[in-house]
Amino acid sequence: MSKRGVILVNLGSPASANVSDVKKYLAEFLMDKRVMDVPSPLRKILVRGMIVPFRAKKSAKKYTEIWQPEGSPLIHISKDLQKAVQAEMPINIELAMRYGLPDSKQAYENLLQKNPDLEEVIIVPLYPHYAMSSYETAVEYMKEIYQKNHYHFALKIIPPYYANADYINVLAKSIAPFLQTNFDQILFSYHGIPVRHLYKSDSTHGKHFLNSMDDCCENTAAHDTCYRYQVLTTSKLVAEKLGLKKEQWQLSFQSRVGKNSWLKPATQERLKSLPAEGIKNLLVVCPAFVSDCLETLEEINIHGRNIFLQNGGKSFTYIPCLNTNECWVKTLVQLINNTIN
Repeated sequence: MSKRGVILVNLGSPASANVSDVKKYLAEFLMDKRVMDVPSPLRKILVRGMIVPFRAKKSAKKYTEIWQPEGSPLIHISKDLQKAVQAEMPINIELAMRYGLPDSKQAYENLLQKNPDLEEVIIVPLYPHYAMSSYETAVEYMKEIYQKNHYHFALKIIPPYYANADYINVLAKSIAPFLQTNFDQILFSYHGIPVRHLYKSDSTHGKHFLNSMDDCCENTAAHDTCYRYQVLTTSKLVAEKLGLKKEQWQLSFQSRVGKNSWLKPATQERLKSLPAEGIKNLLVVCPAFVSDCLETLEEINIHGRNIFLQNGGKSFTYIPCLNTNECWVKTLVQLINNTIN
């Protein structure tokens, strides 16, 4: 029996689309100091007294639009991914969510139950890019549980794989069939983050990034934790792999919340303005997500589609996430094997 185990870690989802479950999920998510990075007392007031009570019903309606017979798309896709990776590997594979179920502590316990002689656990964040509110919070939470329970096995973390050749190849392959259609441009829509998160995650503690959307991070020491640099790099590498000309693609940032300064350009604003710029037939892909979820299925494929078409667009094609794509499964297996070796 292998003395290693693996835990795939994703974001999480409400237990159901009911308002009560959505409230519980939103409270856990927004109380995370790496998501809403304000002092704890203020965070409690904002989250419990203002945001959750007013946002839960609206969010529940959105979840209802994408909910499937199997439940949350993110959860059942992630479980299917776990099974697919397990079928390719002789070591035990568990799944954990940063918020909600499957529980992170239980994932560790499951591995130990299957193998009491466990010597090493590899954490695989299902986030290709480093962001304080996604990759970092998932990793730090897994470390926190690990330390709190004084587990005897070693812990290894797979770093962001935004430029990994296998990841770029599988992402490009997933997009390629859609390029056979009549399209004017492809939009790479990434989850947005507040600009201040770039500074907080910056290991160099300096203003290292540029205003230009063609370049970022002159200081290479900052690349490991710079979300903006990493999504620019992914987009450029995929565009190059697909042979796209510069005028055939662009990127934007979705899911903005609040009035603070977020990364730009905003996806919703671009979807409104693109038809007037002559982009009538649009392809949209969301590489920050490896599994389809609320932010891709509702925010982009429903709400985003409506914005684009209502503002003069002719055709809108959403390109699904990697989900359980066979090549993606093999890429994850290779990432794990590289970490082992």
